[in-house]
Amino acid sequence: MAPFVDLRRCQILGLAGTTFLAAGGETAGALPVRDLLHPASARAALGLVGVYFGLVLLIAAWALLGRLVRGPRPPEPRALLAVLAVWAAPLLVAPPLFSRDVYSYLAQGAMVEAHMDVYAHGPSQLGGPLADEVAPLWQHTGAPYGPVFLAVAAALSGLTRGQLPAGLLGMRLVALAGVALMAAALPRLARHSGADPSAALWLGALNPLVLLHLVAGAHNDAVMLGLLGVGLVAALGRWPVLGAVLVTLAALVKAPAALGLAAVVVLQVRAGRGPAKAVLTTTVAAAGTTVAATAVAGTGYGWIAALNTPVSPQNWALTTLLGRATRALLHHLGSDLAPLAIPAWHTLGVAAAVVAVALIWIRLRPRPVYALGLSLATVAALGPAIRPWYALWGLFLIAAAAPSTSVRHRMAAVTGVLALCVLPSGGPADTGQLVLAVCGGALAAVVLWQAHQAELAPALGRTA
Repeated sequence: MAPFVDLRRCQILGLAGTTFLAAGGETAGALPVRDLLHPASARAALGLVGVYFGLVLLIAAWALLGRLVRGPRPPEPRALLAVLAVWAAPLLVAPPLFSRDVYSYLAQGAMVEAHMDVYAHGPSQLGGPLADEVAPLWQHTGAPYGPVFLAVAAALSGLTRGQLPAGLLGMRLVALAGVALMAAALPRLARHSGADPSAALWLGALNPLVLLHLVAGAHNDAVMLGLLGVGLVAALGRWPVLGAVLVTLAALVKAPAALGLAAVVVLQVRAGRGPAKAVLTTTVAAAGTTVAATAVAGTGYGWIAALNTPVSPQNWALTTLLGRATRALLHHLGSDLAPLAIPAWHTLGVAAAVVAVALIWIRLRPRPVYALGLSLATVAALGPAIRPWYALWGLFLIAAAAPSTSVRHRMAAVTGVLALCVLPSGGPADTGQLVLAVCGGALAAVVLWQAHQAELAPALGRTA
């Protein structure tokens, strides 16, 4: 007999998970340089165990909530939004987790406010304590983000006057606003696609990757996806021009969202507008928005060239892994072509993504939201760089428009794996840290198993 599962238990279990995440992050997170502990110290080790203990609890709560959503009486979207708020609350006051990118955002915002060319220079040009927080790899690298996000970061820099705690909180609130837009858009997109709004919220908004990387990590992908989602909702209604404007603003945060303009065109055609008029309207709206946003931000158009920002040598994208393997083989064979292996694979990956996206739209044009989700997932998978939160690009829309439960199950399985792939410090893992992470996760698994057995015992006693 299965133990009883209700919404409150899921809520409490997930809250316990994010509370342990926040507490463990106090010593094992992506802390400011002055607060960093040596990974081998007792406090850092205990924090790492605590983070993975909480992470497994959170994944378990999310899985149980998924069972409830698929049950005979699924919770209403409003109840799920309350669960999301409860789970996210401890992370709002936690230090940055799983990445140091938020420090780059703050430094880039300070550069824009100081009228420095953020696309030509890295944070090292800014100097000072804020630039010191940026990971070494990105110290001399221009920003790969569009003028909309940089304008937000610059405004935040002016409000916080370079104070790190206030800046971190402000950037997290910006990301939280993006998550709120995502959660608001998902039910409407799901209804349009013939999907269950509660299931869409469960996979697309309560997903552990959202909590770990968009809330705790404060990644600007939250703003991109939030604007993309509400832009598509506007295009579903009677505001196609507004939809194009919002999707363009999303692309001016991070470029992949520009694919959403294809969905805006298709939605207009489905609403009865001629293809030529739909393309012209969308193009004019996108161009006007780009010019206006760039003028307001004052950053110029350097973001176009900055899309070629180099990737981390530790990056584990598919094309990068294949490039490394090929390079090693060519080195072994004594070939002079070895240095070209990784760039060649990156080029092949981009070409393959273009072909795959074209085929997706040819086949799934009647289902533009789903086609867009698959397209963004393809771009993330075949691009030259990938991080766990990049999976949310496609997952957000696939959650709203997936044609079957099996698709959602596969995406949920991918989520569970990716949630475990990054250390809370955002840095590479050594053997000792991996052992501690496994110990924390295993401890949580034991606690969950014992709780499961304790719930089963009374029922077994009654049937004996």
